Amino acid sequence: MQNNNDTQWMLWEVFTQEKPGAPFEHAGSLRAPDKELALLNARDVYSRRNEAINIWVVPADAITASTPDDEGPFFDPSNDKAYRHPNFYKTPAGIKQI
Repeated sequence: MQNNNDTQWMLWEVFTQEKPGAPFEHAGSLRAPDKELALLNARDVYSRRNEAINIWVVPADAITASTPDDEGPFFDPSNDKAYRHPNFYKTPAGIKQI
């Protein structure tokens, strides 16, 4: 599958995991016609020296992200939102406090 103007393959974002339990981190981008080739290309480019044990490839147009213009209410702390704090229930007897 190609992008809208049919002149280039789709752009894929590549995320790699270095060891079990570690978070995935953005490794870079590449272009490929489909997810299978994107994964193979990502393996060849981003883990050829055993830098990764796991790889995700995600179509770039499927990623939704905030922008610098989202500062303000979008990122304000939630201290004033009491419904986000677990203060409205009692811990059952026998459960240790965390």
